[in-house]
Amino acid sequence: MATNLRLGAEAAEALRAAARASGRSQQDLLRDAVDRFLGIGSTSARERAVASGLVRAPAPFVDTEPTVRLSDGESSLDLLERDDR
Repeated sequence: MATNLRLGAEAAEALRAAARASGRSQQDLLRDAVDRFLGIGSTSARERAVASGLVRAPAPFVDTEPTVRLSDGESSLDLLERDDR
């Protein structure tokens, strides 16, 4: 079900901050809050620890480019013997 929700300025800013801090979307946080309010949602121990500030939320996955490119037949052990490292 889709719905529109109008939040006050304070709640909107708190939701944005919570989304940034948790690494979750605002929509996901709202769905979770509604489920918990209605008694139909469950949260894991990890989610509760993140919500309470006990642990940091996991960083979103970021695919990165390798910093070192190896030639064919070269292994990372060969890098230990190079003078330019």
